[in-house]
Amino acid sequence: QVQLVESGGGLVQAGESLRLSCAASGSIFSISHMGWFRQAPGKQREWVATIAIANGGYTSYADSVKGRFTISRDNAKNTVYLQMNSLNAEDTAVYYCNVARGNLWSGNWGQGTQVTVSS
Repeated sequence: QVQLVESGGGLVQAGESLRLSCAASGSIFSISHMGWFRQAPGKQREWVATIAIANGGYTSYADSVKGRFTISRDNAKNTVYLQMNSLNAEDTAVYYCNVARGNLWSGNWGQGTQVTVSS
């Protein structure tokens, strides 16, 4: 199984920034991607960003965060980060990370980290 531990969330004002971290451990051999998801109150979990472990760290983003969020990784530490700038109230959610092999995301989820943006 994969263990995922997210951290770095908090309460911020609109326009401010936060940096989330996620450490992966356990059965993480041969993973190809790491990514971030989020779940706002009353809504389904949605994909936020993905980074490739190889391929030069190719990244992709949801349209709602493109230009404001940056995903990065430290392969040696099996850690993925999410730098979130220009936060707004719509970014309020519990943020989760996950790992994937090809197109298949792990069925394991961490506890998430709460991000609350006040306007």
